[in-house]
Amino acid sequence: MLGKTAGGLFWMFRYLERAENTARLLEAGWRIALTRTGEAENEWQSVITTAGLAQQFNAAHDEYDAPEVIDFLLRGKTNPTSVLASLAAARSNARLVRTALSSEVWEATNECWMEAKALLARPVSERTLYDTLARIKFRSAVVRGALHGTMLRNDIFSFARLGTFIERGDNTARILDVKYYVLLPATALVGTRIDNAQWENILRSVSAEQSYHWLNGGQTSPMGIAEFLILDRRMPRSLAFCCQKIGENLGQLAQEYGTRHPSHDLADRMCARMNENTIQSIFEAGLHEFLTDSILDMGQIASLIETDYRFYR
Repeated sequence: MLGKTAGGLFWMFRYLERAENTARLLEAGWRIALTRTGEAENEWQSVITTAGLAQQFNAAHDEYDAPEVIDFLLRGKTNPTSVLASLAAARSNARLVRTALSSEVWEATNECWMEAKALLARPVSERTLYDTLARIKFRSAVVRGALHGTMLRNDIFSFARLGTFIERGDNTARILDVKYYVLLPATALVGTRIDNAQWENILRSVSAEQSYHWLNGGQTSPMGIAEFLILDRRMPRSLAFCCQKIGENLGQLAQEYGTRHPSHDLADRMCARMNENTIQSIFEAGLHEFLTDSILDMGQIASLIETDYRFYR
């Protein structure tokens, strides 16, 4: 496969995942802001910080008001990673690699972009935010379903999935890192309905609330949530699951092309790090440090994959 085609597939699915993750993060922030009487601005600020966009947002805005944050993340012209910009980039990459995609995947991607463009043609109010985000997440899921249902399990599929899981792992680490410290409850709030609602919204931001309660009988704790989102391989947005899938897809490429690269070695180290740690050892060494290293690993392996498979040639 040409490196340019591999890069197009990789970035197409990174951008699709990024748009969906932004929608999920925005929904979680909106829900938590509803539970924080008089402190909603702090939550909107944490949403921007989690997305890694504080510098861009502060350059254009003075306050973290809900309408400004919502518009910035969904369709802000100064935000190159807004939902609208991410979906436009996904569609652009899909056009570049259209001959490598099934007609169903291309059509689902094009329809995702067209509906998002119509939904975001004007500012979205808090009253209509939930429905708008639900449509964006649904359209993203349709593209993913078309990929799984119609594409050969070959190098095309592997590059698409690598883009998805690198972006997803990065997002889960960022959400847990920022939210953990933002939501550490004051003593007066421990065990209250407000405290529980805020922690549950961390799970909602990665679509894990129901699964977590199935496994834990409704008991919510910071360490339990961290363990679920970092180490539980049954959870498709956990760091361990993402690392496992990155390793598997790189392994399939190594088998198909008959060669290993530095990205394969880093993937092995990332998987070993997840296998060797418990949540207790992670907390003892420092949760923030562990998550920071995970974010750096995701960035490094993305760069190595681009180099190893010559995306720009």
